[in-house]
Amino acid sequence: MVSLPPAPPRRFLFLQGPVSPFFAELAATLRGLGHATRRINLCLGDRLFWDGSDATDYHGRARDWPGFIAAFLERERITDLVLLGEQRPYHKAAIAQARARGIAVTVTDYGYIRPDWIVLERDGMGAESRFPRDPAAILALAEHCPPPDLFHRYADDFALQARWDVAAHLASMLPWPFPRYESYLLHHPVPAYLGTGWRLLRRRAATARDAAMLAALPACGPLYLFAMQMENDYSIRAYSSFPDNDSALRATVGSFARGAPPDAQLLVKVHPLDPGLKRWGARLGRIAAEAGVAGRVHLMDGALGADPAILASQGVVTVNSTLGVQAIALGRPVMALGRAIYDIPGLAWQGEPDAFWQAAAAPDPVLADAFIRAIAACLHVRGRFYGRPGLQVAVAGAARRLHLDLLNHPLPEVCV
Repeated sequence: MVSLPPAPPRRFLFLQGPVSPFFAELAATLRGLGHATRRINLCLGDRLFWDGSDATDYHGRARDWPGFIAAFLERERITDLVLLGEQRPYHKAAIAQARARGIAVTVTDYGYIRPDWIVLERDGMGAESRFPRDPAAILALAEHCPPPDLFHRYADDFALQARWDVAAHLASMLPWPFPRYESYLLHHPVPAYLGTGWRLLRRRAATARDAAMLAALPACGPLYLFAMQMENDYSIRAYSSFPDNDSALRATVGSFARGAPPDAQLLVKVHPLDPGLKRWGARLGRIAAEAGVAGRVHLMDGALGADPAILASQGVVTVNSTLGVQAIALGRPVMALGRAIYDIPGLAWQGEPDAFWQAAAAPDPVLADAFIRAIAACLHVRGRFYGRPGLQVAVAGAARRLHLDLLNHPLPEVCV
């Protein structure tokens, strides 16, 4: 049990969260601290990760959801809404109704800092984040925040995560007992799992090829890195102008062809959790050939970590991936093609995309340090969603922030 000073009791409503016991354990901790909790299950997958107490199943149609959630918020006298991501259609409607009633909204997801941090923010993440975009404000905020401990302390249990994910998504496909549920997923789970399995079978060989390629490419000319993201990710779907990875690749390769030195090489890193439904090697080859840079654009599709590729590169391009935060921390120039929390003067390139390849400077080290300090202290808690003891650590940290109502601010015990 988390030991914290008393606080005014509040009433928390949990909607969809990570496919793990994180929300159920967080709610139990909050109840132990004197708060009330409620849950609405939208699909059978939601129900699998809740203990049944204080839960309501929503069996209605998506078009009737706004009215249902508005009445629920008022009837249950909810003070706080907690959910994973702010862009799922059910969540967007719930947030609108909550804000209309002055109800605090808390959003969680994987951290901007990786690997063993999670975000806990007021109102939204990424483009919706309240985090300041003014360098002077970031520098002032960081004065109250110590350097974060970035040592990798907690790991996810991939096998456990896979079992939970498969169970939740396959259960949610069943026509009963939630026949009207409309999934936010872009891809059907079955082919996505088959594609992921095929990538896992090929991963060892792909990683060895990536390592050999990364060792050889810097000798060919300046190397640049483009980090792909998950197409199912709302960072792409809501916070960029790109409908898919193909269009982001086409824009990046075209800019590289126009602006990069003639001997420059572009390394394209596939997201480690990409479902493998698209043959990125063939697609990238066609895009490179169309842009006139065939032979200068290379695919990285194994399990090699991002840091070696970042450090070997002269610059990093992404839509709004958290890999951009890694690159800033490692002192590499970054260009964000979408709306990213780090798309800030002094941290990321602010000029025309075609000029980035030869004119971009490294991030301001003082501002970069302040940015990492501030987002760690104000927007994150330590821990993981999948695997213990990281899960318990995340639950304790999230409960502390919610109980003290200290989101988007450094906690007292981490202030200087």
